[in-house]
Amino acid sequence: MDLKKLAKELNLSFSTVSKALRDSHEISDATKRRVIEKAKECNYQVNPLASSFRKQKSRTIALIIPEVVNDFFGPVINGIESIAHQKGYHVLVYLTHEDMQKEISIFTFLKNGRVDGIMLSMSEQTDDIKHIKELKDNGIPLILFDRISDQLDVPTITTDNFLGGFTATEHLIEKGCKQIAFLSISKRASVSIARMTGYLEALKKNLLCIQEDLIVCCDGNDEHNKMLIRGLLDRKNRPDGIFASVETLAVSAYEVCRELKLNIPKHIKIIAFSNSYMAVLLHPSLTAIAQPAFEMGREAASVLIDQIEKKPVILRSQKTEIKSELIVRGSTRQYR
Repeated sequence: MDLKKLAKELNLSFSTVSKALRDSHEISDATKRRVIEKAKECNYQVNPLASSFRKQKSRTIALIIPEVVNDFFGPVINGIESIAHQKGYHVLVYLTHEDMQKEISIFTFLKNGRVDGIMLSMSEQTDDIKHIKELKDNGIPLILFDRISDQLDVPTITTDNFLGGFTATEHLIEKGCKQIAFLSISKRASVSIARMTGYLEALKKNLLCIQEDLIVCCDGNDEHNKMLIRGLLDRKNRPDGIFASVETLAVSAYEVCRELKLNIPKHIKIIAFSNSYMAVLLHPSLTAIAQPAFEMGREAASVLIDQIEKKPVILRSQKTEIKSELIVRGSTRQYR
């Protein structure tokens, strides 16, 4: 008999039975006794390899992220490492390269107890979370950060993406922009959706028309993105402001402006979510919604390790949102 059949016999969830067999403090003693008695009655055999992995802590945690060539994930990794080192844990980094199948294969590799816990920022392709639910039901501590799913009852660490999107757009409006383009990095990623929602809300609040042709969905291909931005700017009725959902798209916009001989901020003003030193080095320097990437990494590692070590105050599902900050620089200044 396998665990699913045992759960069905007991009329309990897979997760409850799994936790009861692992003596989780989340399950009552009465339920544990009931599960163990039924397991004996049905001759249920615990997978000894998976069980030994779970009992003998590896003091290793996995970090699964879409990419590292990104101004956000570098500081996140540094934040995670700072806590992991302090707590005596090692960090293994896995890249999905924005590929859901790659994400699934990593989860399959890790689900039998190779690590004590997992931190995940979902790939832009991930629209089916079955593999994540299965890992959670398997009892491995899991948290989501940055790119999350509301369909999963797990702790999450995010920044205030909606408010950041609203603030960025309203800043451009305050600087005189009337036609503001939004450069999205993904149609599916939670961060991109929340930032676009903030952008749309700011337009509505300030009675500006929402123009579908000013919302451009980019991807991980720089040349393709520049082609899309070129098409946006090389037209008679071009936008006077750009809100880039990530810094890399702002950099592409700078390159296209240089090609088209458009002056920033005279002809167009640009703002982006950003974390790197590059924002200051661009000419003009880039106005940014600065994400607390390092702090998010520290918080993600702290919450995960507290889960692993079963600190009761942390074990409930929690939603942590860390505030971002508007930093005004040259790309949105008033041009004289």
